[in-house]
Amino acid sequence: MRRTVIRYRTKPEMADRNAELIAAVFAELKAAQPQGLRYLSLRLEDDTFIHFVESAAGDGSSALPKLAAFQAFQNGIRERCAEPPVPKGATVVGKYHMLGEP
Repeated sequence: MRRTVIRYRTKPEMADRNAELIAAVFAELKAAQPQGLRYLSLRLEDDTFIHFVESAAGDGSSALPKLAAFQAFQNGIRERCAEPPVPKGATVVGKYHMLGEP
């Protein structure tokens, strides 16, 4: 299992468009329901976005990059950003009823 956190801040005028592209990724995920993938995206009030991706595959591979909506999201991400995406491996230190999970 591999967990990755990606953080970036968009330009203020691009934040809503970025959120729309992310919403399209979640719509495609909901329709496709790929196994072995957990994904969360947060938007902070300063237009910083944080993505949390958990892949059950030992090599960290996932279905996410294969989605058309994700590819559309990736297209132009650097132009939408004031601070570029920085991916980091992550370890869950603790959680308690996070987002309605038991």
